[in-house]
Amino acid sequence: MEQTFIMIKPDGVQRGLVGEIIKRFEQKGFTLRGLKLMNVERAFAEKHYEDLSARPFFGGLVEYIISGPVVAMVWEGKNVVVTGRKIIGATNPSESSPGTIRGDFAVEIGRNVIHGSDAVESAKKEIALWFPDGTVNWQSSLHPWICE
Repeated sequence: MEQTFIMIKPDGVQRGLVGEIIKRFEQKGFTLRGLKLMNVERAFAEKHYEDLSARPFFGGLVEYIISGPVVAMVWEGKNVVVTGRKIIGATNPSESSPGTIRGDFAVEIGRNVIHGSDAVESAKKEIALWFPDGTVNWQSSLHPWICE
């Protein structure tokens, strides 16, 4: 099974959207493997977003991520990276469909509520960074009712 990294950004935490976001991934049938609420240090945020370090918005993005607590999660399931991105919606909320997290809860790119891995390889890298001690290995009793 594939895994992805999902982070509820400070605006999502402050707005009380944590439960709603978790609910959407659970209802889809994905398995939660890791979850933590944390304040992000600047150096850690810079490492997480290092692939964007040459972009003009990098400094603002780092400031935003360290501005309040985030919820870091690992979700597992068949095609979870691609499907997770569909649940999240487009980076620009005005391009996100209703029913997606960003389509329902975000207005501006700079406050778009959630981060999700964009590929299997980036998911592996992000999970290793955010969950260096690993995740919880378990299987829901509902698994056979969700996956063949």
